[in-house]
Amino acid sequence: MSKTFSYMGATSFFCLAFCLSTSPVFAAPAWPQFRGPNGAGVAEKDKPPAVFGPTTNMLFQVSVPPGASSPSIWGNRLFLTALEGGKLETICLDRRDGKVLWKKLAPAEKLEAFHPTEGSPAASTPATDGNRVYVYFGSCGLLAYDLNGKELWHVPMPPATHVGDFGTGTSPIIYRGAVVLNRDMLAGSSIMAVNAKTGKLLWKQERPQALSSYSTPVIWQHDGKAEVVVASSQRMQAYDLKTGQGSWQVQGLPNATCTTPVLGDGLLFFAGWSPGAKETRMPSFSDLVEKADRNKDGALQKPEIADNQMLALLFTLFDMNGDGKIVQEEWDTRSKTMSQGDNALMAVDMKAGAPKVLWKQTRGLPYVPSPLFYKGLLYIVKDGGMASCFDAKTGKPHYEQERIGSTGTYYSSPVAADGRIYIVSATGKVTIFSAGEKAEVLGKADLGERCITTPAIAENALYFRTSGHLWAFGKEKK
Repeated sequence: MSKTFSYMGATSFFCLAFCLSTSPVFAAPAWPQFRGPNGAGVAEKDKPPAVFGPTTNMLFQVSVPPGASSPSIWGNRLFLTALEGGKLETICLDRRDGKVLWKKLAPAEKLEAFHPTEGSPAASTPATDGNRVYVYFGSCGLLAYDLNGKELWHVPMPPATHVGDFGTGTSPIIYRGAVVLNRDMLAGSSIMAVNAKTGKLLWKQERPQALSSYSTPVIWQHDGKAEVVVASSQRMQAYDLKTGQGSWQVQGLPNATCTTPVLGDGLLFFAGWSPGAKETRMPSFSDLVEKADRNKDGALQKPEIADNQMLALLFTLFDMNGDGKIVQEEWDTRSKTMSQGDNALMAVDMKAGAPKVLWKQTRGLPYVPSPLFYKGLLYIVKDGGMASCFDAKTGKPHYEQERIGSTGTYYSSPVAADGRIYIVSATGKVTIFSAGEKAEVLGKADLGERCITTPAIAENALYFRTSGHLWAFGKEKK
């Protein structure tokens, strides 16, 4: 199981409607949340370098503590979250030289459970509106700071619980004075909005059917209203931004969702894959009990299935009442649910006032990297460095599962600027290829460190957060 995420930075902002429109206008260089404006992963006017590396076009490299959050930027401020010395913290750096401007500890009494190599308790990317920075930690809730690091408010939350104790992945977003957070967990899932200025709850909706998704919401504006759209287990749902009232849903998503939807040409796109009943090849409960039930109580306890890595990972999912054992009814219920997951790339339209899936594709689907809409085309990247490109309006493939990047796992989502697309493998190998119906590899770089975060783009520079460093690449100003 895996995932990754990103978010923002400083000075005044143009207007609060800026943040999540399809083509926002900012008063300062800004990459204000996970994957930039509205999670699109696109820097429309920037021209970052196509050639870079430790000896080429590097502006700086500075050490940063471990964490899985991506950089977010406003003006000359860059924000990260991190785990340092067992403590959670928010870090503000100068975007121009990497100098630390301030650090603030989060009031976490206990860290949430998290995967020691693939997850992190500092996985959520900060969001900013140019007045404040908003951070979420699955261990202690949602916090806001001013741009000088003064804590303004804190919405406490108990430590999040996730399938397989993987840890948190979702990130907050901000739009029209509301901070929106989706918190899909093993139990007690919900989505909420709070006042950006005060932290006061605006609305909250329980999501009992959402199980441990890691998707960050997007804002979809259509028919004169703004909706919060979030992908989760087996369905994508929309909520009215003002009231939180649920408005529609689309079925046919994977059992577990790591990716974030994107918008383009008036459409909403989702792409995702996760193991389902076929991939996990669930045995019958009676066969499991016969082989593993050492104490002969007719149930399964975690020590009894410890040698089965997948079942051990999913134990908490099947142990529905949390009593430390799995019985036949729980096994049958969850197995049936898992059989209903659907891995797909899809385009959703709302022209008729209700959601309509215009087209679907099922090849080359990503597990963690979110899709990228760029200049009328839709791109997806899966493990192994396999890229696919589709016409956004029709779903026609221009190329599918073409090996463009380095082999291995991909957690980082693709980003685009100046006609180029940038992807990063978990081993830190960057591939730059051309946007368009035919992909041409334009360059490669090796950061030499593990990278499970998504790069940020601001003022013609690229920012990468690796396991031990923050890197900035761009052409030095003369």
